[in-house]
Amino acid sequence: MVQSIVLSGLAIGCIYALIGITYNVMFSASRVFSFTAGTLGMLGGVLGSLFIAQMHLPLLVGFILALAAGAIFGIITEIVAVRPVLKSLDQHLYVLSTLALALIVQQFTAIEWGTEARPFPRLLDVARNGFDQQFWLPMLACVAVVVGLELLYRYTLIGRAFLAIAEDNFAARALGLPERNLRMTSYALAGAIGSLAGFAGGEMLLAFFGNAPLLTFYGFVPVALGGMGNNRGALVAGLLLGLFQQAANFLVGGIFASVAVFTVFILVLLARPEGLAGSALQRRV
Repeated sequence: MVQSIVLSGLAIGCIYALIGITYNVMFSASRVFSFTAGTLGMLGGVLGSLFIAQMHLPLLVGFILALAAGAIFGIITEIVAVRPVLKSLDQHLYVLSTLALALIVQQFTAIEWGTEARPFPRLLDVARNGFDQQFWLPMLACVAVVVGLELLYRYTLIGRAFLAIAEDNFAARALGLPERNLRMTSYALAGAIGSLAGFAGGEMLLAFFGNAPLLTFYGFVPVALGGMGNNRGALVAGLLLGLFQQAANFLVGGIFASVAVFTVFILVLLARPEGLAGSALQRRV
């Protein structure tokens, strides 16, 4: 029982961490907190099941198409829901614009895909065991994303450009960096990461349109606890969230587990508003 709680908690925690990283990648490029991150995770599971289980495409082809669809949706998010808001004086309108886009896609998926959860295909033809692929695939995806982003930001020009616009987009623009193109590229990258989260966790979450709000809210928790823009913090907070949620499901079950999760979440934020791994903002007078 303990092994099952730990494995499922780590796996679901990795999915939450990936959604949190999706939030962070979009936020770092635009200072906009896009609420389409959970929808990207939902699309990864639904499209993966569509391409592999129903259209019978090869695994690699279905995987690439699912990530490409996520990247395209990320670009659409930047063009439709983010770019117009950045031109507005009241930039907090992104809460409405990104949430509206997420709800539109969610309802369209429910109409076309159906409202019933469908099974996600087994990705690898291996026998089930204690450490099954439904557990280690999300972990592998999470490690690959975290390491890949670290290498991208440290050792590539485009990664350093991402860091530059995240630090000060006005200064980056003054230095001649193509801010709009970099922001669009960052949203495409975030879209692929979000889709990967749903694809890798498909066997646990199933292909279900209702995963969108679940991932939106639970994916926000690692960001808030780990500190906005802090991918390492999101990873640690996501793992802790997954373990705590699965333990609460076992101890109290049902809706009470969600109540316990968000109670702890609120208490932590009351104690540390900047998050567990975040740093307090310094005010200059």
